[in-house]
Amino acid sequence: MDRRIQKTRESIFSAFSSLLAHKRYSKITVQEIIDEANIGRSTFYSHFETKDDLLKALCSDIFNHVFSEDLISESTHDFSSSNNDLEAKITHILYHLKDSKRDMKGILTRESGELFLRVFKKYLEQLFNEFMSNESVDGIPKEYVVNHMAGGFVETVKWWIQNDMAQSPEELTRYFFILHRL
Repeated sequence: MDRRIQKTRESIFSAFSSLLAHKRYSKITVQEIIDEANIGRSTFYSHFETKDDLLKALCSDIFNHVFSEDLISESTHDFSSSNNDLEAKITHILYHLKDSKRDMKGILTRESGELFLRVFKKYLEQLFNEFMSNESVDGIPKEYVVNHMAGGFVETVKWWIQNDMAQSPEELTRYFFILHRL
């Protein structure tokens, strides 16, 4: 992606996240996003057709990095030498959510949270599906187990954020896997 386009998208995402931290999603206008990002209306609409499209793109942008196949060294964590197992991937996701604590609280405490969590759950289902064998677990269909684990992790993240992310990502991962052994 062209650097100017990337910079503009980042400015729009940042402005939108900032507004979400202080205002209900339904009350945010495109004009407020434009003003906060310091861009023109046509620039906004050349990137996003609607505010909903912006929210979906923000979610996808976050998740495409967080759920990347290879874990790399980052400023707050380094899983690059891990064996890319499911626990490392889950802990990596939690670090990103913690690094984006302000944005996550803004997104999840507003009505935008429902869309965010729906997209998050779909990504989680793909992740859990990759790490499970194609067979049922104790006679339980794989699809049910994947749905249950993804839903359980979404609820775990909601609980964690509501409790101000008091536990470390490693500790929360341990909690989750004690209750959800594959």
